[in-house]
Amino acid sequence: MRTGVWLVGARGSVATTSIVGGLALRAGLAGPTGCVTELPELRGPALPAFADLVYGGHDVVTTPLCKRAEALAAAGVLPGRLVAALPDELAAVEEELRPAPTGATQAVRAVAATRDLIGFRDRHQLDRVVVVNVSATEPPAHPHPGHADPTALRAALTGPQEVLPASSLYAYAALEAGCAYVDFTPSTGARLPALHTLAVERGLPYAGHDGKTGETLVKSVLAPMFAMRHLRVRSWSGLNLLGGGDGANLVDPGANAAKVESKQRVLGETLGYVPQGETRIDFVEELGDFKTAWDLITFSGFLDTRMRMEFTWHGCDSALAAPLVLDLARLTAAAHAAGEVGPLTELGFFFKDPLGSPSHSLAEQWGRLVNFTRGLHAGHGGSDEHAG
Repeated sequence: MRTGVWLVGARGSVATTSIVGGLALRAGLAGPTGCVTELPELRGPALPAFADLVYGGHDVVTTPLCKRAEALAAAGVLPGRLVAALPDELAAVEEELRPAPTGATQAVRAVAATRDLIGFRDRHQLDRVVVVNVSATEPPAHPHPGHADPTALRAALTGPQEVLPASSLYAYAALEAGCAYVDFTPSTGARLPALHTLAVERGLPYAGHDGKTGETLVKSVLAPMFAMRHLRVRSWSGLNLLGGGDGANLVDPGANAAKVESKQRVLGETLGYVPQGETRIDFVEELGDFKTAWDLITFSGFLDTRMRMEFTWHGCDSALAAPLVLDLARLTAAAHAAGEVGPLTELGFFFKDPLGSPSHSLAEQWGRLVNFTRGLHAGHGGSDEHAG
């Protein structure tokens, strides 16, 4: 199944790492470490092969993809040998990157984005295209009457007002072009009634939000542990230090608040109460594409004995996120092929703030993902020799 992966924010660190990694997997230059879809529980014939993934995207910046890859290699994010081995492949992807659409109205910009997506699909004779948003985090969307239904939205987009945040405008364009949509950020994306209705009308799936790659991944394992052992969490405080473009973007108070809210939700919904403490995100430019999180948990056990736990997570954000982007593109394409429509709640395993997920426990989310993927493979038939 030839599948297009259209990345919004295609010249950013996560997108560049995803592209280089996907190309390296296609060429047999790297193994799939970090790709959940290559585990035995998920691997199978319904998923498009890495060799069948074709890359394109939009971005507001114009730095050539090869230069972005070289910069990431110099920073220790990518192996330099891979960048050096893939000049022709990177040049081919560069030909499929487009500037973010401009125009007097959002309707004009949406038409341009839709045209780019359809052209990409037609040029490469793709069976499916999955649009994945890996651009900068946005502040929460301001309410607007146009968010209510597709008819109201189409009318509102023709006016001078910015009705949709960028993530939602790309979701709208994706759905209009017949493409599935995944939001890897905490931005609004397809989380509007009008876009949900449009997805259902077009028979398209969508997924999100906010890829779970670091501190929140650990929280989703530890919080259920405290709950299942009937230990009372008294406080949970976290300090996140980020470099790179993501950290710089989160200097904006609105974007920072949206990210913090997404990270904190797992505690209240898993424990059944909200302990004292807060999560803080600070930008430290020197860290580059790496991030460090330090968490302090205080809790009480039998006879109200007071105890504490600390953990530190130090990771490379793009290297943690990129394989999940590839996983989500493969799973969403398979879900689209299987006729799944609307929010893919079974993909909650991948997200801090998953759509409609009844649980933030990583173990429970894993079980739902495995069952869902088995169903996709059972419906697809054939052997799994074409997967991976």
